Amino acid sequence: MSNDNANMPGADLEAELTSQPDVWEHAVSLTREPALLPADGQRIAVVGCGTSWFMAQAYASLRERGGRGETDAFAASEALVDRDYDAIVAITRSGTTTEVLELLDAVRSHARRGGVRTVGIVGDPNTPLVDLVDDVVALPFADERSVVQTRFATSALALLRSSLGHDLAPVIAQARAVLHDELDDELIEAEQYTFLGTGFSVGIAHEAALKMRESSQSWTESYPAKEYRHGPIAIAAPGRVTWAFGELPAGIRADTESTGARFEHNEIDAMADLVRLHRVALERARRKGLDPDRPRNLTRSVILDPQ
Repeated sequence: MSNDNANMPGADLEAELTSQPDVWEHAVSLTREPALLPADGQRIAVVGCGTSWFMAQAYASLRERGGRGETDAFAASEALVDRDYDAIVAITRSGTTTEVLELLDAVRSHARRGGVRTVGIVGDPNTPLVDLVDDVVALPFADERSVVQTRFATSALALLRSSLGHDLAPVIAQARAVLHDELDDELIEAEQYTFLGTGFSVGIAHEAALKMRESSQSWTESYPAKEYRHGPIAIAAPGRVTWAFGELPAGIRADTESTGARFEHNEIDAMADLVRLHRVALERARRKGLDPDRPRNLTRSVILDPQ
């Protein structure tokens, strides 16, 4: 990042999103941390809030579809963990998110859950989370200053994917390439965005929609790709964008383009294409005079007052 950009709104977000390929390389090079994750064949739940929930969805899809064991993903506030799980994995950048801490505390203190192992994946290891889990996967090198998450979430997913045997080298190369792509004004200036995914990229699509909302106060929606034509396509129109990650259902491009909306799809890994979305969201925020490092109504961690 240039010195000129260092003083611009969203400077932290820019530095963090552009560092993703390097930070992913660090994450997948770790040797001790993957051994702390649940073993193959174990039945597990993965929980988080906001961005971390969407990374949990992506990991759950990859783990179960890859034959590694039954894997559910929950928002921490709605988690159903009384299901004879062997382990619970909690993802939280800050380690202070109220709903995650409450869930872990309940699991630890509940007599019937005494045999359930808990693992926390966290950016800041000097937080209350570490006292509530059996094992900590700390990624301090991926922690962030910006309120809007980019590299912690994707680095956690990179580590999780690597633990499942995925070769992330091509994904990292694709992410480096999209950092140098020219951004299209039509993408940046669109009236509305719908994000679609299949398999693990459903979680990526939900995360893309959240990033655009958080960064630029934009109207966004997200769905599994095959659900799009069961109603959501009604919103498609000229000046709007439908952005798909991952494998495309047959005919969905033509059906979308027939509405006059722009259909956006890159033949790259969804995690790398999310980096491109991060760049679009940042530029859109700047053009609207917003600072995504300090987005409206948001804080870096949600810490709720006790009732």
